[in-house]
Amino acid sequence: MFIAIASTLAFAAVVWVSVINTPGWASVQQTFFDPAIALQALPKVWDGFLINLQVLAWSVVTVAVVALVIAVLRTLRGPVFFPVRVLAAAYTDLFRGLPFIIVLYLIGYGLPTITNTRIPPVVLGVIAITLTYSSYVAEVIRAGIEAVHPSQQLAARALGLGYVQTLRRVVLPQALRKITPPLMNDFVSMQKDVGLISILGAIDAIAGARSVASLTYNFTPYVVAGILFILLAIPTIRVTDWYTAKLRAREQAGAIL
Repeated sequence: MFIAIASTLAFAAVVWVSVINTPGWASVQQTFFDPAIALQALPKVWDGFLINLQVLAWSVVTVAVVALVIAVLRTLRGPVFFPVRVLAAAYTDLFRGLPFIIVLYLIGYGLPTITNTRIPPVVLGVIAITLTYSSYVAEVIRAGIEAVHPSQQLAARALGLGYVQTLRRVVLPQALRKITPPLMNDFVSMQKDVGLISILGAIDAIAGARSVASLTYNFTPYVVAGILFILLAIPTIRVTDWYTAKLRAREQAGAIL
């Protein structure tokens, strides 16, 4: 306990000397951490943050569905499914390689042009997030499926279960327990990238912060938006750490996962 307190005080002293007690800190504080401007920006940033939450809620569902389908297609065996496996692999390679901001531009400005219709930015954002993150999540799910020993599937088929029943009742429950920590990390990453939908014209938290910053010539609204995203991510991060520690404890105790 004494060592922990001493190291904390030493770290605080280093921060004080190297950051706070410097000639430029007053200017930084005024530009990025102005309480009056933060209170002024909070209502508009919060209204935009609700848009981010809406996009996130829809994206969680669509990403889960699309990723599960892609993962299952990639695990199909037999020569007859070769074209399907190639297409699924090409999908994951393409969208894991493309930067997310480029996907946003392609979907946000290309899709309305192709369809010649006006599509709400929220819908475009959900589509872009789904295309990108389903490729990552699909690979995580595929790894979990392939981590289940083949004997489990053989035993299920011997009991008379079909392929879909085996997948749903035997394989996926075991796979999900193994892949929950990386899936939750992908969810945290998705929470952050939801803030990029402002480039599509959505009046989200970032766009709200930008509008206030353009009037006040101050960057504090962006800090307010960042704090909201941090508060959104912290519960998921803590749950991920807790669940990871729980799995590690079960493994070290010799329990069967």
